[in-house]
Amino acid sequence: MTNASPSFTLYSIWGTVTEVAPGMIRIAGISELAGVGNEIIIQKQGTSILGEILSIAGDSVTALLYSPCDAIRIGDAVQIQQEPRIEPGDHWLGQIINYRGDVTGTSAQIAPLRATNRRLHAAPLPAHARRGIGNRLATGWMVTDTMLPVCQGQRLGLFAGSGVGKSTFLGSLAAGLEADRVVIALIGERSREVNEFVRNVLPQSIMSKTVVVAATASEPPGAKKRAAYCAITAAEHFRDEGHNVLFLFDSITRFAEAHRETALMAGETPALNAFPPSTVRVISELAERAGPGLDDKGDITAIYSVLVAGSDMEEPVADMIRGILDGHIILSRQIAERQRYPAIDVLRSVSRALPHAATDQENALIRRCRRTLALYEELEPMLRANLYEFGKDAEGDNAIALFPALDKFMGTKNQNGIESAFQMLNTILGPDASSAQPESPPTSEG
Repeated sequence: MTNASPSFTLYSIWGTVTEVAPGMIRIAGISELAGVGNEIIIQKQGTSILGEILSIAGDSVTALLYSPCDAIRIGDAVQIQQEPRIEPGDHWLGQIINYRGDVTGTSAQIAPLRATNRRLHAAPLPAHARRGIGNRLATGWMVTDTMLPVCQGQRLGLFAGSGVGKSTFLGSLAAGLEADRVVIALIGERSREVNEFVRNVLPQSIMSKTVVVAATASEPPGAKKRAAYCAITAAEHFRDEGHNVLFLFDSITRFAEAHRETALMAGETPALNAFPPSTVRVISELAERAGPGLDDKGDITAIYSVLVAGSDMEEPVADMIRGILDGHIILSRQIAERQRYPAIDVLRSVSRALPHAATDQENALIRRCRRTLALYEELEPMLRANLYEFGKDAEGDNAIALFPALDKFMGTKNQNGIESAFQMLNTILGPDASSAQPESPPTSEG
């Protein structure tokens, strides 16, 4: 009599390469057993070539490659991995991780520490079981400690054109925001930018609690997508250990472009700017994996950068992501050109944590500041044309007088906490003349 066997059977599925094209292969012999999204492995000359199944038609399976296909030949054996998994853990802290889930830049074998074997494509937490957005977090900047608060478990979009200080601002948030663990996804960046971000932009004081997952611009689109999923899986691992996680994703636009390329290869119909209809679903699924956690776990506070071509905030990816997240911060090229950093356009930025994230008095200050900035923006063309006449509109004169101090406030770091930031904003704005009650007119009696 034999021992009882486990309730599952370990087996391997093998197919054969029948066609090789740039970035893609076709495989025979597995169409009845493979599924869309399954990963493939081809062993060649001491290295493993990874890929992902895109479509299945009859006896043929089409797979996207994460690696160059130069070494692949007709007849090569292909192994199917039915459920892609990685092993994030404490051994990733302070390291740069590639799309395979391997530590880069070292030949030494690093033993997994407090690691878990996790599915790469996990479902988001059930909506009904999640906590609400948590308390306001100190960010290290006056503007985001007051006008645009970031709360624990919130998901924000950072919208910016190229060269307006997006990466530098993300690096400062990594240092300023309160978090037990920081996971940074660098998707589609140039190799030089990855090194510069890790060595120069990212404060070295937080590297011991930080994981950087990178897929550079030269890597195939499938590798960029897989790196993104590695990053959010790592964030989920730390969240489930009870840590509050800061998840910085740069950029969701490169992720969407990688999905567009893979979806078009699979035969999906292109739509606006050639982005297929599935783009909204894929971005939503990625974003929904962040956010508040369960009652006995941590949260994932996420900031996704959106690279907008020509600073067009209405382009397809920017429009998609705005409706998915809990607010958006817009960096303005015009503000950056006058050397005010971070170049946040407060009037066009929104934190959906308000008004609940602030007290009544703080919300009143925020409204006053927004009114003042909006009035100055309305009057600015007249000032430039020397058409504004002082003394005729007290409110307009006040907005013009206050603007330099408010503009400086928006670009000032804050080392003294949220309450101190509101005190400074209150000092700048001064008494609210509109809330002053007029004296009662004298009566005829007496």
